Amino acid sequence: QVQLVESGGGLVQAGGSLRLPCAASGRTFSSSAMGWFRQAPGREREFVAAISRSGGSTVYGSSAKGRFTISRDNAKNTVYLQMNSLKPEDTAVYYCAADLSLKLGATVVSGDYDSWGQGTQVTVSS
Repeated sequence: QVQLVESGGGLVQAGGSLRLPCAASGRTFSSSAMGWFRQAPGREREFVAAISRSGGSTVYGSSAKGRFTISRDNAKNTVYLQMNSLKPEDTAVYYCAADLSLKLGATVVSGDYDSWGQGTQVTVSS
């Protein structure tokens, strides 16, 4: 297992930016694909972005394309979500997750992820 801790959330005005780090403990980080999901009140959990264990492959949900960037630093055991041009509809709790299956690519399916962080709140005001 890997333990994940998100940070960097907060209140930001529409059009602003936030960077969410997710720090991982354990020796499996560099062999794990990582993903970001979000959940707004009353809504289902939504896929945001994912990155392969090498960082060479990324995939984005439709709401994130062109505005968000996922990256990772395996030396620091950290995955990042850079969010630009934020909109009020981006307001949600953001979770990072680790896929421990050793697959080479990145998955968009929440059920494929084995470990989850506690989440960090992002609120975008209009």
